[in-house]
Amino acid sequence: MVRTSKKKDPEPWKMERCRIVQPSNEDMPLDEGLAVYFRGPRSFTTEDVVELHLHSGRAIISSVLSAVSRLPFCRPAEAGEFTRRAFHGGRLDLTQVEGLKDLINAETESQRRIAMVAAGGAVRAQFDELRSGIIGCLANIEALIDFGEGENIEGGVYDQARSRAQDVLAAIQKHLQDNRRGEIIRSGVRLAIFGPPNAGKSSLLNFLGEPTSGAYPSLREAAIVTSVPGTTRDILELSLDIGGLPVIVSDTAGVRVTDDLVESIGIERARNAVRAADVSLCVLSLPDTLVQTSEGPRLRIPSALQSLITPNTLILFNKSDLASPLARDHAIKLADHVAWAASLSTGDSTGDFLSGFAEALHDRFNLNETELSGKTPLITRERHRVHLESACRFLQAFLDTPSSDVVLGAEELRYAAQAVGKVSGLIDVEDILDAVFRDFCIGK
Repeated sequence: MVRTSKKKDPEPWKMERCRIVQPSNEDMPLDEGLAVYFRGPRSFTTEDVVELHLHSGRAIISSVLSAVSRLPFCRPAEAGEFTRRAFHGGRLDLTQVEGLKDLINAETESQRRIAMVAAGGAVRAQFDELRSGIIGCLANIEALIDFGEGENIEGGVYDQARSRAQDVLAAIQKHLQDNRRGEIIRSGVRLAIFGPPNAGKSSLLNFLGEPTSGAYPSLREAAIVTSVPGTTRDILELSLDIGGLPVIVSDTAGVRVTDDLVESIGIERARNAVRAADVSLCVLSLPDTLVQTSEGPRLRIPSALQSLITPNTLILFNKSDLASPLARDHAIKLADHVAWAASLSTGDSTGDFLSGFAEALHDRFNLNETELSGKTPLITRERHRVHLESACRFLQAFLDTPSSDVVLGAEELRYAAQAVGKVSGLIDVEDILDAVFRDFCIGK
């Protein structure tokens, strides 16, 4: 299949130029490329591996794969099979496998960086440290069970185990109090745009999707924009890169009181989308929202929107070109929220809005340099969270166990160590391996 200029076994870990031929007809070359032999266990899978580096034409790749499939000892790899073999060979743990998968799928800088932390083994090291702390507590308790009072080793040992368990519990609880930022960045920040009809929500979605906005480019307008109230009746979604953060933007139906059945369904979906979003942005028409009263300028928020606006809601006052600069200043000051004023139709102040909006997202969701460096473990999956929460329950059960029931206390510690071990795959987790590997590309 592979012929080199040398008439001897290939030298491991060295690229060699080669001719790739049909197994049944060596006079029929398929391509010229490079071959490298990785001798196990110094390979990705820990097994003997041969890599062929080909030209990238489809016909070449197809012909080589067809030729390889005729060899009786070869077959196409299943999805994620090479990575799975690396896992079973001890090259990677489960957090590294997930990090590698996230690295392949990363679309933004923040996703790439947290994936590199996991793929590089930093997350594994941190969880191993937590598990080692629990096992240290368990060793102390089992010493009491095995030797008892006769050996005079119990003095202070039980208290040391409790103190150590409290420290591990506090460390895990601190990791769990991350507002799910790791999970949100891995899967994307869900942003819901809402507001009254004709305030400019769909115009904002189209603006964010423009190549000149700095977000992920869109080749066409994502939403239909008309002067007819209620044009948007369903939820439109667009995936964007805003300031290096993955953002899934949802444009929702204008919220108002209506008797139209179809529009009412869209409005209810809009309300649900806002409640489920990680962050919401309310778009209001500046001329319609800022009103003059005997007591001075005031904001008039439609009653249908008031229940959806929370202290964390961001606000964009659109159509600022139809109001004076003083009105813009009054609106932002009266909003009592992070707010901007711009005109999506003329482009006035849209640059300031986009930069400020990206900064607001970074302040809320972006990871700091300590987290990105791998110095603290980052929870990027619900699976991790579930196991760590279980470990917390078992550790707390140990701390609640009286010293007279050290056997029961030891069992709680054992369960806690197993729960943390399941995060990195140190404990048998065959039931979840298929779910982890099946989403890899074929052969990875």
